[in-house]
Amino acid sequence: MRVAIAGAGAVGRSIARELITNGHQVLLIDKEPSAIKPERVPDAEWLLADSCELSSLEEAHLDQCDVVIAATGDDKANLVTSLLAKTEFAVPRTVGRVNHPNNEWLFTEAWGVDVNVSTPRIMSALVEEAVTVGDLVRLFTFRQGQANLVELTLPEDSPYVGRPSGLIPFPENSVLVTILRDGQVYPPDGEQPIEAGDELLFVVSADVEGELEELLSPDRERD
Repeated sequence: MRVAIAGAGAVGRSIARELITNGHQVLLIDKEPSAIKPERVPDAEWLLADSCELSSLEEAHLDQCDVVIAATGDDKANLVTSLLAKTEFAVPRTVGRVNHPNNEWLFTEAWGVDVNVSTPRIMSALVEEAVTVGDLVRLFTFRQGQANLVELTLPEDSPYVGRPSGLIPFPENSVLVTILRDGQVYPPDGEQPIEAGDELLFVVSADVEGELEELLSPDRERD
């Protein structure tokens, strides 16, 4: 894939390195000359430009990108970049970085954002994940809140320990996408059993999150 990243700070460069390692073509865009440091990510393309300017995005050939990531430290810039990418260049997928939690409600399809990434939310989710087993933790919100990426660490007393994932009656509008166990990733192919301590990642609609949690951890106390 070809990916454009607006914001060549520490966050943008880190994302770029990861994507390049995975075989993707990456363009880093930043309006600050001090941020243009090709030696930091030598395999990326670099462009000194303002991602909020239509002419800059034309120069970046955004119409040839599969994904645009708005990763600056300015929420306004991230929203404008996402909106231009989606409406003017028909980029198939946009990801917007949310710097301030109070602005998260703006990062929706109305502003051209397919996926919003809130660092505070992720950090709080990771804290919750570290101290809870059997509780559902929301990691990401997709498509204006219509679906979420959630994690649940399967407790030892779950009735589905050892059961193949294909035989578990998950609620409608919920899909098990990954099983994480001992540092390995296991595809939920239907025959793969789930075990106590597994980290289960689901894409699920918000209205059935409680039902999913109750199914896998029925004996836990609820708020």
